[in-house]
Amino acid sequence: MLDSIIRARRAYRALEPVDISSEDIKKVAELVSLSPSCMNNQPWRYIFVHDEIVLQELFTCLSRGNQWARNASMIVAVHSEASLDCQIAERDPYFLFDTGMATAYLILLLTEMGLVAHPIAGFSVEKTKELLNIPGKNSVITLIIVGKHTSAFPDEMSDKQKEKELKRPIRKSVEEFISFNRYTE
Repeated sequence: MLDSIIRARRAYRALEPVDISSEDIKKVAELVSLSPSCMNNQPWRYIFVHDEIVLQELFTCLSRGNQWARNASMIVAVHSEASLDCQIAERDPYFLFDTGMATAYLILLLTEMGLVAHPIAGFSVEKTKELLNIPGKNSVITLIIVGKHTSAFPDEMSDKQKEKELKRPIRKSVEEFISFNRYTE
């Protein structure tokens, strides 16, 4: 059931190598293509990096706090640009919303496969674009670090990161983020 997959999803940092085949990637991509989007534009673009040489190069784009990601078996670069989607003045930039929905599908599908799919913001956008040949007009929205969870902490993890790994972070209560019928604080 979907609720068990959502509950299983965690942004773990302790990873060990796992084989991810091109067939698995294509299966996930086919299902991601079913995500809703404005006028069915499907503005999301993904680069699945699982070649060891390219991964090693991509690791150089990571911020100091994301060095734990060097144990990833794959990194997915999520990118898009505004002209690929509906352009509605009151909702600009809508392509980010549609790409976000598709990326949630991607994360849940990888979780269902027993993998960790940990999106990060700590990386050099320009260096990533250059390395992966992403067009200059495209926004690199996130990198998703993918691997198999392990209980062994890599040396690259800080003490604070190790502490966070041991239990799920406290989530906001439903009352903090929903309203009924009209906005309330």
